[in-house]
Amino acid sequence: MTSPDSLLESRAEIDAARCLDIGAVDYLNTVPLIGGLERLEGVRVRTDVPANQVALLERDEVDLALCSSIDLVRCPVPLEVLPVGMLGCEGPTLTVRLFTSVPLERITRVACDGDSHTSVELLRTLLRERHGVEPELTAFDAGASGACVEPPAGSDALLLIGDKVVTSTVPEAFRLVEIDLGEAWHDFTGLPFVFATWLCRADRDAARSERIERAARLLTRTRLRNTFRIDQLAGRHAAAHGWPSDLAHRYLAKHLRYDLDERARAGMSRFLQLAADFDGPLPLVGGA
Repeated sequence: MTSPDSLLESRAEIDAARCLDIGAVDYLNTVPLIGGLERLEGVRVRTDVPANQVALLERDEVDLALCSSIDLVRCPVPLEVLPVGMLGCEGPTLTVRLFTSVPLERITRVACDGDSHTSVELLRTLLRERHGVEPELTAFDAGASGACVEPPAGSDALLLIGDKVVTSTVPEAFRLVEIDLGEAWHDFTGLPFVFATWLCRADRDAARSERIERAARLLTRTRLRNTFRIDQLAGRHAAAHGWPSDLAHRYLAKHLRYDLDERARAGMSRFLQLAADFDGPLPLVGGA
């Protein structure tokens, strides 16, 4: 006879198998993509900085994750794009910014906020393609949002990403030149830029594929619903992330793009071609 305890264990295993595990980023800019998921039964959201999301997929700890777009071609396990949303821009992004203490053509060493693989690679690409320089890029811990950022000794430029660009302070010596990398990319290519998008493993089994299909429907509904709630979301989340309310609204409503449409895919493909010698169509789930 099956014991009550074993029945409970079996039910727990079933529930765990049905639960969606989603890796995401806890920045203000992700609220339109994930806002509300934390209240849903059967959904677990694991938040971390963008650079750490792909490791969750590598270790098979989540069904999908909001990853730096460059991780699509850098991850040692095969990945696919779930085309249900993105974090991108078509022009200034406000939250990926280069600060320098010297003219661009004299940059030799950039201290790079290590939270985003894509932003670092975008900087490398833009400096090489537009300004003909290939400085040393070194990762450093930019500290918590709201702090005064102190670049390592010997750095003549600083790359910051995320809420820190708005909420932290940068030494005056590093404000000779400031560049918004989203704007610089658009000036260079005329295309949108995709900083992060939803990725999942390509080598998944049938059970994981079923969860990915459920996740696609859920994330699409969440994004579309939140698109019509930007005012409410900005007002609710600005203070928690250290943003002025009016700036948070303008950022979420005017600067960011969330739909991985054909132009965004073209921008992503162009970036991967320049940064990683990528060739061919993006590997999309279901060929969407």
